[in-house]
Amino acid sequence: MQIFWPSPTQKIAKISIGILILTSIIVLRLFYLQIALSDFFSSQSKKNFTRMEKVPSLRGNILDRNNQFLATNRPTIDLYWQGSGKSNLNAQQQETLQKIEQILGITITDNEQLMRAITIGERRHKSVPLAIDIPFEQMCKLEEQCFNNQNVLLRNNFKRYYPYHSYASHIVGYLGYFDLKMVGKMGLEQLFDPLLQGEQGVMINTINSLGRHLNQQEVKHSLAGNNIKITLDIELQQILEEVFPQEYSGTFIVMDSVDGDILGVVSRPNFDPALFLERLKQEDWQSLQERQLFLNRAFNAAYPPGSIFKLVTTSAALENNIVQPDTTWECKGHVSFGNRKYHCNKRTGHGHLSLHTGLVKSCNAMFFEMGKQMPIDVLADYAHRFGLGKPTHVILPEKTGLIPSMDWKIQTKGERWWPGETLSAAIGQSYLLVTPIQIARMISSIFTGYLPTPRMLMDEPIIKEPLDIKESTRAFLQDAMRYVVEDGTGKGAKIKDIELYAKTSTAQTSAYNKRCLGSIYLEHGWFVAYLKYKDHKPLTLVILVEHAGTARVATNIAKKFLVKYKKLC
Repeated sequence: MQIFWPSPTQKIAKISIGILILTSIIVLRLFYLQIALSDFFSSQSKKNFTRMEKVPSLRGNILDRNNQFLATNRPTIDLYWQGSGKSNLNAQQQETLQKIEQILGITITDNEQLMRAITIGERRHKSVPLAIDIPFEQMCKLEEQCFNNQNVLLRNNFKRYYPYHSYASHIVGYLGYFDLKMVGKMGLEQLFDPLLQGEQGVMINTINSLGRHLNQQEVKHSLAGNNIKITLDIELQQILEEVFPQEYSGTFIVMDSVDGDILGVVSRPNFDPALFLERLKQEDWQSLQERQLFLNRAFNAAYPPGSIFKLVTTSAALENNIVQPDTTWECKGHVSFGNRKYHCNKRTGHGHLSLHTGLVKSCNAMFFEMGKQMPIDVLADYAHRFGLGKPTHVILPEKTGLIPSMDWKIQTKGERWWPGETLSAAIGQSYLLVTPIQIARMISSIFTGYLPTPRMLMDEPIIKEPLDIKESTRAFLQDAMRYVVEDGTGKGAKIKDIELYAKTSTAQTSAYNKRCLGSIYLEHGWFVAYLKYKDHKPLTLVILVEHAGTARVATNIAKKFLVKYKKLC
C-alpha cells in the first residue's frame, strides 16, 4: 500500500493559513475590546476612583391661606465618625468616642453593631452616622471639646417640621420611609409628593485606592420642591382643635359657603406627623392602627345622618304635594304601621303641630306619616339632588356613602324594599350613610342655591353645581332652621349678633335597647349650621361626635366655637 505525504509547500501553506486565522481572531478581539467596549471600560475604570453621590433636595412647604407654615423644613446638625484609614481604632480614638458618649448621653462603645460599622468605616475612609439632629447645646460642647478632630464630622441637614404638630394632621399628612427615602404617606404630603420633593442633585467624589476623598465636584444642582398653598386658616383651625373635646372621636368642618373653601377640619383622634420621621417599631405601628388614628372622619368615613335627613324628606314631600307648608298633625308619641309601632323621639308626643314646627322640634311621628306616602326612590332622588350618595370631588380620598333604593336592595340584599323601611329612611336611619363633607355641601346649598365643590388648594377652580330644588322649598327650610336656633333643638348654640341657622341630629348606631351595654352603642350627635357675622363671608359648620348619646355635645362645641370665632373677627 502506497502512502502519500504532504509536500513541504503544502505544510507551509497550511501553517500560514492557521497563523492568519489566529491573527485575525486576535485582531478582531482587540478591536472589540478597545473600540466597541471602550465606553464600558472607561466607565468601569472611572468607578475605581470616582463615586456618584445623590444630593437630597429641599422639600417644598405646605402653607395655609395666610402663608403660615403647616409643613416646612428646619436645619439640623448630624454627627458622623469619619474614617481616617487606620486598621484599628487607637487609644486616642477610643477616648474620643467615650467623650462623645458623655456629651450626647448615648451608647457607642458598648454597641457591638455600631462599633463594627465604625471600625469598617475607619479602614475604608467612610463616614458612619452616630447621632442625628443634635441639640444646639450639645453641638457647642462637641465643637469645643473635639475641635479639629479629623474623626468627628458635623454635617448640616434638614428635617421635616410641623409647627402646629397634630393640627389638621389628616389634611397635611405625614412622611415615611420607602427604599431608604422619605416619601409622602398620607394627606397632601402623599398626594403632591412628586411636586414637593423637587429634584435631587449629583456630586462626584474622587477617591484614592484606600478610599480617601481627594476631590469633590457638583455636576447637577438640587432643585427645591414647590410650595403648596391650601385653603385652611390656621387661626380658625386652632379654635376648632381647642373646642373639640379630646375624649370624643368625630369631626368638625368649617367651610366657606360661597366658594367651598375648607377653612378648618378636625378629625379625632389625630396624630403628630413628626412621630413618623423616625422608624417606628412594629408593635407601635400596630397600636396606632388599632386606634384608627389615620381615618379622616371628615371625608373618608360615612355615618347615619339621623334628623339632618329630615331636610331632604321635607323637600321631597313639599315638591311632590305630599304635604303643604300649612299641613298639621297630631303627634301622639308613635305611629302604627304594619302591626308595628314607630316611636317618636318624644315618647309622650308633641301634640298638635304644623309642618314648620314639626321640623323645628324634629318630630319623628310627622316624618313617619310622610314616609307612608312616599316611595323610597323619590326619597333617594331628592337625596341625590342634595349631593348625598355621590362624590363631592374633594382632592383627598373620600367615601360616597349610601342612599338606598329599590334596585339597590334587590341587587345587594336579594330582596324587595319593604314599605316599613321607608319610614326609617324618612328620619335618616335605615341603610342611609353620608359623609360629613357631603352634609357641608348640602347645608350650603340650602342657602346659596348651588352645591359647591370643596376646595383644598387656593389655585383650584371654583365649581358650583345648581341645586335642583325650588326656591320656595329652600326658603321654607331656611326659616325652619332659623327657628331651630330660636326655639328648637339648637337653641343652646345661640350667640348674640351672629345670624345662625341650624339643625341637630341624634343618629342611632344600634338597637335602642343596647344603649346600656356600653358607649359604643350610643348614638352619634350632629350639629350642622349656616352662619353670618357682620360683613364676613357666610360659613357652614358640620360637627359630628361619635357615640355621644345626644346632640347636646355637638351643640355645646358649636357654641364654644362661635364665642371664639366672634372674638377672632
